[in-house]
Amino acid sequence: MENGFDYPVRNETVPLNRPRVGLALSGGAARGIAHVGVLRALEENAIPIDAVAGASAGALIGGAYASGLSISQLEAMALKFRWRHTARLAFSRLGLQSNAPMEKFLQKHLPTTRFEELRIPFAAMVTDLHTGTLVVMRDTGDLAFAIRASTCIPGLYAPAQDPAGRQVVDGGLVANLPIRQTRQLGADIVIGVDLNAAGATFFDIPRTLLGVMTRVFVAVERIVNLQERAEADLIIVPGIGHIRWDQTRRAEELLKAGYEAGLASIDSIKSLIELRTRSLNSAT
Repeated sequence: MENGFDYPVRNETVPLNRPRVGLALSGGAARGIAHVGVLRALEENAIPIDAVAGASAGALIGGAYASGLSISQLEAMALKFRWRHTARLAFSRLGLQSNAPMEKFLQKHLPTTRFEELRIPFAAMVTDLHTGTLVVMRDTGDLAFAIRASTCIPGLYAPAQDPAGRQVVDGGLVANLPIRQTRQLGADIVIGVDLNAAGATFFDIPRTLLGVMTRVFVAVERIVNLQERAEADLIIVPGIGHIRWDQTRRAEELLKAGYEAGLASIDSIKSLIELRTRSLNSAT
């Protein structure tokens, strides 16, 4: 028991006769709740998870999981989560709100907030606002800040400032489906969970500036995702195209959709693991 949570030790040592399995979790705002359903399906079917990388909402769920929260705890958090828990008015010219409260929220609820103490390796994708380049936060440092930075949607939230003095924002702008970064954590098999591939069937013709900007943001993320998808061993796509990115109150639907998509992938994942296991054993 630690920090009031009872959680299992996960994959601290990986048998030499099986490949390491990693998850790349995409951004998607409230849709990120579907990641929890996918995780439940994988755990229930004994699929090992040896590393996780995430962008935006994927960083939030992936980081919380890597810190030691159980699936049941993640589900409970998802069902209660509302945007007001993690944001406040910014009184800034750089954004309407600040997501600094997310750091405090995570510090209160996560079993550990240091990268060095995570149960499995984890990486959060962050964008350097000045250069427009990717910053990968991993290995050492403050997990709560990394997750906050990765979920800092530009325009809505004022940029965060990292220890190096950089203004940083949402990692989904440059690496929304971090396949390569998951492989760099040591994963032999990388499973991507793409929350945007199902589209946005609720969209009508945009009638406001916000509607236009939302369409632009979605288009950019899709392009980024398509560039990464080809490098994955398998992609899971929850059927959530009908749910908006702000609809946290539809958490039960999102959990179910993620769970069903995860279950549908189990046979393919097991086949991949079996194939790579045979390859590893024949090589030794």
